[in-house]
Amino acid sequence: MTQRSLHLNAFLMNTGHHEASWRLPESDPYAHVDLAHYVRLARIAERGTFDSLFLADGPQLWGNLAQRPAGALEPLTLLTALATATEHIGLIATASTSYNSPYNLARRFASLDIVSGGRAGWNIVTTAGAEAARNFGLDAEPAHAERYARAAEFVDVALKLWDSWEDDAIVADKAAGVWGDDSKVHPPRHRGTYFSVAGALNVPRSPQGYPLLVQAGSSEDGKAFAARYAEAVFTAQQTLADAQAFYADLKSRTARAGRDPEHIKVLPGIVPVLGATEAEARAAEQLLEEHIVYDHGVDRLERLLQLPSGTLELDAPLPAGLPPESAVEGAKSRYTLVVELARRERLTVRQLIGRLGGGRGHLTFAGTPEQVADQIETWFTQGAADGFNIMPAVLPSGLDAFVEHVVPLLRARGLFRDAYGPRQTLRERYGLPRPANQYLSPAPALV
Repeated sequence: MTQRSLHLNAFLMNTGHHEASWRLPESDPYAHVDLAHYVRLARIAERGTFDSLFLADGPQLWGNLAQRPAGALEPLTLLTALATATEHIGLIATASTSYNSPYNLARRFASLDIVSGGRAGWNIVTTAGAEAARNFGLDAEPAHAERYARAAEFVDVALKLWDSWEDDAIVADKAAGVWGDDSKVHPPRHRGTYFSVAGALNVPRSPQGYPLLVQAGSSEDGKAFAARYAEAVFTAQQTLADAQAFYADLKSRTARAGRDPEHIKVLPGIVPVLGATEAEARAAEQLLEEHIVYDHGVDRLERLLQLPSGTLELDAPLPAGLPPESAVEGAKSRYTLVVELARRERLTVRQLIGRLGGGRGHLTFAGTPEQVADQIETWFTQGAADGFNIMPAVLPSGLDAFVEHVVPLLRARGLFRDAYGPRQTLRERYGLPRPANQYLSPAPALV
């Protein structure tokens, strides 16, 4: 049996995942729109032989301009530039199924996959929040279940479009004057609840067939969607027990959906804050917390919990009687994680904001490289993760430190690759097969 290999994804967010990272002397507050900054980060992650890098996105202006660097370059545009600056690392972009059309988005991802030589991935999101809805002519966000129903049809249409060219549709016969074979092009002619798409894609089938499909929702609807479609899942888990339960549940759901559970990789997020000693790491974490502006944190927390402005008191616990997850139409799983974290550890609002400042609910871990490697190894070997979404608190220094000090430990323990080896597509690196074209009949069985 082949030994499992740890998967590492670099989640890149402007100056770092900690909301106060931009205030440190080392940080560039304009880095979020600086291509050179992202090229540097991509090359650091590639030096560490990461499987992939990932850019979050949303069709709205997040938060307020006072809190932290706001706005972001469109991720598919940015990743196309990064494809020319790297050779091996996968390139995963977030794109919404609620505020895009399948044809245009399928074309953009196929183009990125072709330009990058088979390194594209799509983080599929349904986009919660009224702010985004109002940018697209809606008065309020669609209901949670409706967003996932639309997402399922969106992905089905995208798969038809990516398969609309057979791999050998291009003939390129100069002597005969025949460039392509029209019989090998299959217009979807899709007509469904949300979409009507007639024609074939105007881009040939890409190196991977279609990009790596990634998903990050952990609600009931999100897990059902992941079991049906996702090949990698980004999740936020605070404890080993919760991570093990999520992992087992998702693998079981995937099997019940008729898929191989090994073909879905679970990657919890971790925000590592490193120091030569544990005390040094704690001091670095404390420095970041001291730079938090708590008024911003209160505002953000009230919006997440769907509370009226002025409800929360900094030195009091969360109010009793918060609605259950079932009553929330926004980010359901993140709502539950935050409320359970506050209740379980009896945190005041001030303490909760401090805990969320580094990773918005993802596990924050301050320690030595050995302690961080121990944490990763424990979750990986005890049925909680297939890899990790690495979310440095400060960039670029946090990613550089992880590559320099943690990656060698993971390699020494036989958990992670020493080098990339022969050129691979992103899905090959994740141990996934290239999908067969749905328009081709399987070969008849030999008798």
